[in-house]
Amino acid sequence: MIEKDEDGIYLGTVPELKGYYSYGDINDPFFHFYLNFFLEKQNAIVMSRFDPILASRALWQIRIKKRPFVLSHGVNANCNMRCKFCEYWRKEPGKEPSRDEVFRLLNDAKKFGIGVYNAWTTEPLLRKDLPLIMAHAKELGMVTSMVTNGKLLYERVEELENVDYLSVSVDGTESYKEIRKMDFGTLLKGLKKAIEVRKLQKQKNPILMNCVLTGKNLDDIETLILLAEKLGVKVSFEPVHEFPGISREIWEEIGIRDKEKFRSTVDFIIEMKEKGYPIINSKTYLGMVRDEKKDYKCRASGIIINVTHDGTAETCRVHQEPLGNVMKDGFEKVWKNSAQRREEIVENCEGCLFFGYTENSLMQSFNPEVLMHYEWM
Repeated sequence: MIEKDEDGIYLGTVPELKGYYSYGDINDPFFHFYLNFFLEKQNAIVMSRFDPILASRALWQIRIKKRPFVLSHGVNANCNMRCKFCEYWRKEPGKEPSRDEVFRLLNDAKKFGIGVYNAWTTEPLLRKDLPLIMAHAKELGMVTSMVTNGKLLYERVEELENVDYLSVSVDGTESYKEIRKMDFGTLLKGLKKAIEVRKLQKQKNPILMNCVLTGKNLDDIETLILLAEKLGVKVSFEPVHEFPGISREIWEEIGIRDKEKFRSTVDFIIEMKEKGYPIINSKTYLGMVRDEKKDYKCRASGIIINVTHDGTAETCRVHQEPLGNVMKDGFEKVWKNSAQRREEIVENCEGCLFFGYTENSLMQSFNPEVLMHYEWM
């Protein structure tokens, strides 16, 4: 039993029920581990925030009901930047879903058991009605998050009061303009305003700066970590991914060629993590990035469901295989009909190092170090 009131959070068994019940492959040791983990988390200082109620909901949805808990939604089809390592803006622009279509999608997602709504790709802030969409998700009881390139952050941050977790792409400092084709000063201006506005809005979660490690920005990493500490935000790192749509010429330009320098840079990130700098990644994950090893069982497709702007559910960011259209057929039907194919894809997948996929997969495998040190959501 987990109970939360104004005095705190209580965890324990219910005497009348003689403890707890086990379902399927979820056995007694698992529940003992989960209870002890909750108690440890409440006293741990390494986490900025931990919500055991949310964690228990996610556990029930993922482990018992065998359904994803996070909806990562391409809320629009266009972008206002042309970053070289990104494939999404290169695709044929599609028709933006109407607000009513998105509302129906969210309603169905809630019925399906989704607890977290993430608006991203291509650029959410291009939607004028984004605040209404995020407000609707909050009204449904979902935790909300958003990923933005930050170009419109200065103009629109006041409208993001219903965004619980705000992630801004910050791929360097000196190298930022070459990578993103926008002055770093413009981004920093928006980021600083967002920090102040969210303080006034009494937002509980710090902003996240997400950095994609490329061959262009390895000299900027120390500056970026120090900037995160100075601003009072978090920072995350993940390696650039070679999408099929990226040309060999571009990959030769932005790919990581100096492996020794890359490894020493990641070692430095791990050292800064150990010193208490605001890096959200676990050391386990960072070690995988450094060694380019995908030593984990991928559980991403069972945790996060990707839905494009037109309602197409995909396996994940890497495979992008269509599973069906949730706007037409609903989450329940698409999820049920794609079960066998999803299992085949996971079995044959070589893995990736997207931090959201890797860290969450490690958490679902109950990796102790990841449970204690991965801090986002």
